Amino acid sequence: MNYKELTVKLVEDCLRSGADSAEVYLQTSRNLSIRVRNADIETIQEAASAGIGFRVIVDGKMGFSHCNDLSRQALDNTLNRAIAFARLTTPDESNVLPSDKGLTDVEGLFDPEIARVSMDKKIDMALEIEDYAMKDDRITHSSGSSFGEREGEVFIANSNGISNSYRSSICSVGVGVVAEKEDQRRTGGESCTRRFFSDLEPLEEIAGKAAEKAWRMLDPRMVGTQRAAVIFDADIAPSLLRGIITAINGERVLQGASFLGDSMNEQFASSLLTITDDGTRPKGTGSAPFDGEGVPTARRVLVENGVLRGFLYNTRVAARAGVESTGNASRGGYTSLPGIGTHNIYLDAGRYSQQEIIAATQRGLLLKGVTGYGINPVNGNFSGGATGFWIENGSIAYPVEGLAIAGGADQILNGIDMMGSDIDMNRSFASPSFRVAEMQIGGA
Repeated sequence: MNYKELTVKLVEDCLRSGADSAEVYLQTSRNLSIRVRNADIETIQEAASAGIGFRVIVDGKMGFSHCNDLSRQALDNTLNRAIAFARLTTPDESNVLPSDKGLTDVEGLFDPEIARVSMDKKIDMALEIEDYAMKDDRITHSSGSSFGEREGEVFIANSNGISNSYRSSICSVGVGVVAEKEDQRRTGGESCTRRFFSDLEPLEEIAGKAAEKAWRMLDPRMVGTQRAAVIFDADIAPSLLRGIITAINGERVLQGASFLGDSMNEQFASSLLTITDDGTRPKGTGSAPFDGEGVPTARRVLVENGVLRGFLYNTRVAARAGVESTGNASRGGYTSLPGIGTHNIYLDAGRYSQQEIIAATQRGLLLKGVTGYGINPVNGNFSGGATGFWIENGSIAYPVEGLAIAGGADQILNGIDMMGSDIDMNRSFASPSFRVAEMQIGGA
């Protein structure tokens, strides 16, 4: 079946059935999941699916319906439901669809080799990575290991001339382990996700990182309540910074639910902080030639040297704000309407290794784990539970747990005084380690 032709034809069917404008979003996928524990294969699941979503506008009113049956009768029924739903809703002048602005040429989204690798090889990888992790004498139990892959294709067409598609792939391998000592039990996990099979990290390296995360947290101590420097590890930094991304969601800004709503082109953070969203990065796990409603992706600097430079919009919210879509329509698949999201977020790296940041810290916390939701996008407050390593005289002294850290966005973001160089650009949210000069740390 020619899905591209089908989406165009279905848009025409929507218009003939009474829609003033229409969008058809079709998605196909193949997923494989292999789970191993204690050298036994627990599950092997492979499935293929296809589904389609109809978004229609009738007299300024929007309706949406979807199905996973591509038979003619099911498609007709789903289309008619979308139109019927539209007639029951309230008109909104922001119910508009984007026009055709082409697409962005993005390299490295699909690897045909993933499907050609034998099933036996993929099973062996899940077994081997667990075996590597368990060779560490300090590891006592396995939490399981896995290999997964996904291939898919997206087709989108609308009544404003859009008719585009792209293929993508992704694969991952990971392991979780447990280290025990007397009545202590510490877990550690590590995984690697890539667009291309050949780019996966060596299994022994991934396993070693998982094991170290577990045993390094044995024998933790407590510290007293105090104000001290906090170094956000590269793995943890996104948990703090996601609050900024949520706060620049254009819909939140219009709703008055963002602490950054009135900060456009103003300095709100340290000049060391530059944040970019790039949907065009080759092999980026969040890259695509167009967003969830067919608008071309781009590279956009959101925060430049601590100055807010842009909000995120899809077409509907952009129409409300009187601006253009930024190509940030996100979609959970054919079953959902477009929301607002990012592609590949990354911070500009600094010039210091994490070890150099630690050496420059007289007393403080290297944060390795945090509970909570990062900076609150509404009021900018931050608080959460913390684990990591205590630093004394520029060296790691011992692991710590049961701490709490807190502060306001203004204090935290303007307190960033050292930016690391240890950034992994293969992540969809890539950050180096960075230091906040002083934060409130709650302890014993």
